[in-house]
Amino acid sequence: MSPNTAIRIEGLSKRYRIGSKGGSSHFRYKSLGDTLVRTAKHPWGLWTDRNVLTEDNSFYALKDVSFDVKRGECVGIIGRNGAGKSTLLKILSQITKPTEGRIELHGRVGSLLEVGTGFHPELTGRENIYLNGAVLGMTRAEVRLRFDEIVAFSEIEKFLDTPVKQYSSGMYTRLAFSVAAHLEPEILVVDEVLAVGDAQFQKKCLGKMKDVAGEGRTVLFVSHNMGTVRELCGQGLLLEGGEMIFAGRTEDVVGHYLQGVSAAGSANAELCPSQNSPIRFLRASVTTTCGQPARLVSDPLAISLEYEVTRPLTGSAVVLSLRHGGRLIFDAFDTDQSPELHQRRAAGYYRSQLNLPPDFFVAGQLTVGVAGVFTARERFADYPDALAVDLEDESSVTHTGRDPRRQVLVQSPGKWEISFGDQ
Repeated sequence: MSPNTAIRIEGLSKRYRIGSKGGSSHFRYKSLGDTLVRTAKHPWGLWTDRNVLTEDNSFYALKDVSFDVKRGECVGIIGRNGAGKSTLLKILSQITKPTEGRIELHGRVGSLLEVGTGFHPELTGRENIYLNGAVLGMTRAEVRLRFDEIVAFSEIEKFLDTPVKQYSSGMYTRLAFSVAAHLEPEILVVDEVLAVGDAQFQKKCLGKMKDVAGEGRTVLFVSHNMGTVRELCGQGLLLEGGEMIFAGRTEDVVGHYLQGVSAAGSANAELCPSQNSPIRFLRASVTTTCGQPARLVSDPLAISLEYEVTRPLTGSAVVLSLRHGGRLIFDAFDTDQSPELHQRRAAGYYRSQLNLPPDFFVAGQLTVGVAGVFTARERFADYPDALAVDLEDESSVTHTGRDPRRQVLVQSPGKWEISFGDQ
């Protein structure tokens, strides 16, 4: 293997059990009495098929994935929900063991996965910084050299000696990213947990990841924000159904992904509601405000949601994330125009609609993500690519003279008035 290789993965697979052979989706823990009765009826039953994974009771979260990552590369890993992205990062972070395959990691790995991973809730922020340093194989003196930088970056100095179980998800993320980035791991693994933070801190994190990559360290970054992936990563991997279907330059990988979203996406979607979420999204659609299929940039658009609130909520919001060509344009919160919903959202069925004016977007693919959020911007019931629609210029204005080199996503809201001649 080349000495310039930081990560090598060969034939990596991860298979999970999804239920007992009887078809239940949850494994039932048996009592001693159950075991004794079963043994009496079937003496050899304990040794037959108890731990056998079959097509009926298992699925592949990852299947036969192979790739190399060079030292100093920043690689974006993209794909739909359930594609296997988070499973891959957990295996690389040695949180989960693979079912098959071989992994070579050349250097210490610092991970920022789902909120809470790697911290002990009963310990303070200060103690968790030193604990993470020890996990990375650093001495207390080495951690102390970076301690002030970590605290300054995380901006939680006031709460440094508070147990992290009392932190909000935003505070947790700030400290976790700061620790992962500043304790100098040779390989930094980051999931889209950064979506929990505010916009200013996200920008700060992206700048730090650029610095990390510029120092010759390796970064693996999972995100649904194609604009961020394009900006940060030089190489990309596209996962689908647990398999790696495309790899190469980031621009090519993102283009391949967006083509798939366009082909599989729909302007109308039946969403699979999360049973454990306090907001259960049911349906979403994007049409004209008259209810007709949206096709032209001159169409006034209506993005509609139907959802159920299962219990009274405070501090919650429904958010639509609008992306054009994979780049995030803005997040629209229903509480911006209905602040009373932030204070109290009663249980029951809701239908919400966001109306957008005509000629707001330029031609291209519009994708809409749907999610619920709490006060600290913690997302739940997240559908990053719920809707997709291709908007076209009308034939009469197809050739507008727009410079294709300008990366314009929305039309200017104002009108120019231009005069020429004498004063």
